[in-house]
Amino acid sequence: MRRSLGVVFVLVFVLGLALGVWGKDIPKITIGWTPPDITGVFKTATDFFEKAAADARNHGINVEIITRAPAAHTAFADQIAIIEDFIQRKVDVIAISPIEVEVVKPALQEAKKAGIPVIVVNLLEPIEGVDVDCYIGFDNTVAGTISAYAVVDYFGGPGVLGEGEKVDVAPETFLDLEFWQKLYTPEVIENLKDKIQATGAIIEGIAGGFFSTARLRGFHSVIDQFPGITIVTTLPADWNREKAIKVTEDILSANPKGTLDFIWAASNEMGLGAMLTCERLGRTEVKVFTNDGTPESVERIREGRLIAETWHGFPEWGWYGTKYAVMLALGLKDQVPQFVDIRPRIEWQGNADMFYPNPYLEPIDWEAIKKAYLEK
Repeated sequence: MRRSLGVVFVLVFVLGLALGVWGKDIPKITIGWTPPDITGVFKTATDFFEKAAADARNHGINVEIITRAPAAHTAFADQIAIIEDFIQRKVDVIAISPIEVEVVKPALQEAKKAGIPVIVVNLLEPIEGVDVDCYIGFDNTVAGTISAYAVVDYFGGPGVLGEGEKVDVAPETFLDLEFWQKLYTPEVIENLKDKIQATGAIIEGIAGGFFSTARLRGFHSVIDQFPGITIVTTLPADWNREKAIKVTEDILSANPKGTLDFIWAASNEMGLGAMLTCERLGRTEVKVFTNDGTPESVERIREGRLIAETWHGFPEWGWYGTKYAVMLALGLKDQVPQFVDIRPRIEWQGNADMFYPNPYLEPIDWEAIKKAYLEK
């Protein structure tokens, strides 16, 4: 009898080894997530980090998200301290949207030395000197470029906005860089140069910072091809709504009614501040364009209070950030893409339902991830 039991035990043990499940549990996974703040756009990203973690737990993978953010977008030392704390806690993965790239590089290098995988969201441009395991985001120059095409469209160019030639598109069509570049060929731009007339102002983020500089570069790469579009001023508001309100007041004061057609704000916290100020001061002839994409801003687009916005994919950051963080923590780096481009694209009244309240996100196959780990 004992011999029979022993044989059974050996067979079960060997079978367990063959299936990759004997004595191998899915470990608890802790993800340290540090956005520049936890309001607005970054609250959306954080919500989807948590939603994906809850989805993982429903499939038997215990995932915890620890979210810590600096006090403000200019509190550079805070984010460094947060990364250092994550290293001390020995989190399994660090996910970060950097306030500024150069500032956090040394801390991210220390995380890598400690053996902690790093996911960077909010950009695709590689960070020199840091072995980042996965980037989830978009090219910030491209995002600014797309925003500029929307402005040109509204003030008479072909597209989906304004009074120019209308292009018939299905709501699910990605109004991304490829769409706009096919529409605005060099010949089309040449024919439009003397026809597009508008005066605008720009509200940028942190003057001279990586993200602000890249978005401005993209915006000007298009706008500067149209001599009839005049930019009267560019002022920083540090990605902050309250600061953008004050900046917009200054812009409107310096440009009386009838002299300003639009404001482009390089983030939607600033864009919403500009919109509210224009409404409060009775300057709704000034049309506001912005970047990012949150439930609040998409609702303002539905209402016609914002003209258009360039989508930056905050739900994707959190949803896929959690997915790939889990895979990195489980040693599946070879199955994790280094770059995940969310393809920035224009949101407008005709496609707002594609973004909120239910943005489309590809379901995560947690069972396949578990199987890959157990068979590793």
